[in-house]
Amino acid sequence: MPKSWKPEVIADSSGQWCGNALRFPTKEEAEANVANLFSRWMLVRETRVVESDDEPNYRWINGELQEIPPKGTDRETK
Repeated sequence: MPKSWKPEVIADSSGQWCGNALRFPTKEEAEANVANLFSRWMLVRETRVVESDDEPNYRWINGELQEIPPKGTDRETK
């Protein structure tokens, strides 16, 4: 079972999938985030969401990106 989901895009003619450091706790949140990116970037040709073993670090709530503070930091909600 994946720990998180990561959005990826193809944004040029290379056909290479590219992503960033965003990791979401649910597939649905990652899909909503990459759909938002697709609507704003003119060069995106394809999108996908793939499983990741990384810890989730963002949420996508009501169309907004929200950071999940790293565990063990003073920003973590207790």
